Amino acid sequence: QVQLVESGGGLVQAGGSLRLSCAASRRTIRSYAMGWFRQAPGKEREFVAAISWSGGSPTYADSVKGRFTIARDNAKNAVYLQMNSLKLEDTATYSCAARPYDSVTSREATYDYWGQGTQVTVSS
Repeated sequence: QVQLVESGGGLVQAGGSLRLSCAASRRTIRSYAMGWFRQAPGKEREFVAAISWSGGSPTYADSVKGRFTIARDNAKNAVYLQMNSLKLEDTATYSCAARPYDSVTSREATYDYWGQGTQVTVSS
């Protein structure tokens, strides 16, 4: 079983940047594709980005493409989400997730393990 803990959230002004981290424990994530999802108040959880276990095939939601970058460091058993040019609509709780396959997907049902999430609030 993989345990995931997110960090790095906070309050930031529109146009600013944040870097989220997802630390894994209990098992290595080398054989897991990793994803980031977010959920805003009153809305369903949505896909943000995903990356294969080798670090290739980064995939992004259209709403964050060009602004967010997903990366992983298997040696540190961690995944990151660099968020630039933040917008008010990026306000949400961000969670990382792991799926035991190499391929990336936006389908959250295919992710087996989830973190508790970290809050990101973008202010005007």
